[in-house]
Parts: sequence; C-alpha cells; structure tokens
Amino acid sequence: IDEQHRFGVLQRAAIKSTEKYYPHSLTMSATPIPRTLALTAYGDLDLSEINEMPFGERNVKTKLISPDRIKAAYNHLNNEIHKGRQAIVICPLIEESEKLNSSSAEEVYSNLQNNIFPDYNIGLLHGRLNLNLKEEVMKKFRNADIDILVSTTVIEVGVDVPNASVIMIQSADRFGLSQLHQLRGRVGRSDISSTCILIYNDKNINELGKKRIEIIKKNNDGFFIAEEDMKLRGFGDVLGFQQSGIKDF
Repeated sequence: IDEQHRFGVLQRAAIKSTEKYYPHSLTMSATPIPRTLALTAYGDLDLSEINEMPFGERNVKTKLISPDRIKAAYNHLNNEIHKGRQAIVICPLIEESEKLNSSSAEEVYSNLQNNIFPDYNIGLLHGRLNLNLKEEVMKKFRNADIDILVSTTVIEVGVDVPNASVIMIQSADRFGLSQLHQLRGRVGRSDISSTCILIYNDKNINELGKKRIEIIKKNNDGFFIAEEDMKLRGFGDVLGFQQSGIKDF
C-alpha cells in the first residue's frame, strides 16, 4: 500500500483481508499519519525508514508570508519562470465559498491569468474535471507547456515534474501536516534549488493552524512531522475507526 496516509481504516481492512487468507503487507508513506504511529506501537509492524533522498538532499526552502505580501511571492514566481522553471499554486477550495474565507482554485486561476500573469500559460486542475481533461492538463504541465499550474490537493501525491521549482500554498493553515509535507514534496525533485511558499492570514489563523505552520516551516523529516501531528491531534481509536483525536485508552 503506497501513500498509506490516504486510506481510511475500513479501506485498509478491505485491502488486507480476504475470505481465505491474510496476506503479508508492506505499507509505505513519506508522511505517516498519527494512526500509523499508533499501529507501530500496538500492532505487529516492523518499521523501516529510508532516510536518503533519491537526488541527494532536497534543497527546498520553506517561507511563510501574509496575504498583504503576496506581490513578493508573485515576483519570485516570475523570476523562476524567466529562468525556464515552472510553478504550482495550491488552493483548498475549487470554487469561492461564502462560509469559508479561503482561496479557491477557480478564483486564483482567473486572477493569475487575467491580471497577474496574462502572458504566461496557466493551467487549472481540480477533482471535478473529467479524467481525460485532468490527464491533458498534467501532460501539458509535464511537457512545460504550462508555466503555472493552479490546483487543489489532487496533486498531493504521484506528481513528478522535476522542472517545477516553486510551490505556493494559499490558505496554508487550512491543510493538515501530512498534506503540507506532501505538497512541498512536489518541488525539489531535481538538483534545482526550490521554494515552498506558505500563505496564511495571521489575523484569522487559530492556534492549532499556527502550530502546524511553524512545524512544517522548520522540518523536512516526515517521521518527525508525524510525531508532532500525533501530539497535536492524538491517534484516535486503536480498535475503532477514528484516525485522530485523544481517547481514554
């Protein structure tokens, strides 16, 4: 099971169990969730850690900025594209919401294409697009026909574009620690110096969101991030379905 953090309790149970036998299993994740750590403590799991990067140490700097300084972030994107690189912009929502004060992919895409970078090729990717359109957008991005890809977390895993050197995550406090770590992993996939820009509103952020942002800024170790995540959220039910939360057990 690759990207184990993407699966729920019942999904993992369905994958592992059949009527006749219980298969051996190998579970992998760059960002273990709290439940994974609990399973290593209470379950029959042998833990192995690969602590070497395939390209050597990833040179990814993580920077925090507030929305009123976003022009500086756009200047950085512009400089990278001038060097022949590509950029990714992540939003927590597909479309604008009155209830949630967060950036939407459609809104950011429209603003970038019409107002900020009208001369660049900008792509839009989210879960409501049909499969063929998703594949077409990703093919263009891999082939460098798209300079900036605006997306939701559908590109959280499995996207390997070595030429992408900067990822900007809008409303970063809306994402979990494993998501932020995975999204950051979309850049720095070659020897190119890369940047992860986390944009968050310091006035609206809650205490938990602020702690997540600080943890992700200072650390690149997936296991350490998972441990901090467990301290913040708990690991849920050992025998139940919840994958986070503080329990009496």
